[in-house]
Amino acid sequence: MIAGREKRIAIILGTRPEIIKMSPVIRECRLRGLDYYIIHTEQHSKFEMDGVFFQDLQLPAPQFRLAVGSGKHGRQTGLILEKIERVLLSEETDIVLVQGDTNTVLGGALAAAKLHIPVGHVEAGLRSYDRRMPEELNRIIADHASDYLFAPTRTAGDILRNEGITPNKIFVTGNTVVDAIKHNLEIARTRCTVLKEYQLDSRDYIIATAHRPENVDHPGNLKTLLSAMDLVQQRLSIPIVYPLHPRTEEMISRHGLKIPENIDVISPLGFLDFLCLEANASCVLTDSGGIQEEACILGIPCVTTRDSTERPETVKVGANVLAGIDPRRILSCVQEMIGKNGDWQNPLGDGQSGKKIVDIITAQ
Repeated sequence: MIAGREKRIAIILGTRPEIIKMSPVIRECRLRGLDYYIIHTEQHSKFEMDGVFFQDLQLPAPQFRLAVGSGKHGRQTGLILEKIERVLLSEETDIVLVQGDTNTVLGGALAAAKLHIPVGHVEAGLRSYDRRMPEELNRIIADHASDYLFAPTRTAGDILRNEGITPNKIFVTGNTVVDAIKHNLEIARTRCTVLKEYQLDSRDYIIATAHRPENVDHPGNLKTLLSAMDLVQQRLSIPIVYPLHPRTEEMISRHGLKIPENIDVISPLGFLDFLCLEANASCVLTDSGGIQEEACILGIPCVTTRDSTERPETVKVGANVLAGIDPRRILSCVQEMIGKNGDWQNPLGDGQSGKKIVDIITAQ
């Protein structure tokens, strides 16, 4: 950084969870009048998958849109790396912030590290210990390429130390998703019309999501997961609302599969509508890491359709259970969880994570 010049921060985003979880950091930068800019890789090319989130969260438009789009991991990551490098070479940048475990995070961290620009990884230290998941590789590499590791929990901080990362690089800040939910929940409740629109009663439906490659890219697994939803709905006679991810929709069409008629399929929702739908559900059925966290914070029981999770704290406090994709196991887990009253203690932070992160990067 040039002496006398304010530190310039690049915030890199690519998907809807990153927009949500980085929103407290962006707000804090804006509140303090810091010099920052936003790069959006547009890893999801559909507006309803992430563009609408900038509107919902009242965030400034990105200064750089890279139009990467979807694609195979190698091609997508390569494009992200190349295009972010081009921006960083054209802009005076003193620190790059990335969030999570996507190809955008991997490409952004590598581009900055190779240009000797310090990297801050928000949500560092998460591990599922399942390297079949591309996200696991992304988060490990991003952590070891970063200079500031913002761990959401003590467990995540311990994982980083045990992997040999220098302790003075590790900061336990809590998870920024807590900030985002606290900031937006009342707004969502005030504006929300989604329950009325879909004729739903509070605590009288299950919300389901699926998008992980290990679940939706393999036709056998996807068919089994759809069968599980069908079984749960039939046995419990409760509506299952299923916002259909474009990736999953494409795979269903490609493999000639059918969504059971008794599942209520809806289009992807903006953050405020989804938050409202989530907060009023009786249970969440998901393979999303971010939704595991959101449900835990909101006091909504969660059944995760995976065999492992990088959010073990949610399982430990009783907010979440791992079910895999076996239909009978999923039914049993939903029956176990659906009656819980959500009185567990939130293990993910106090809602001040964005402030803590910005305090750290501006003090260095």
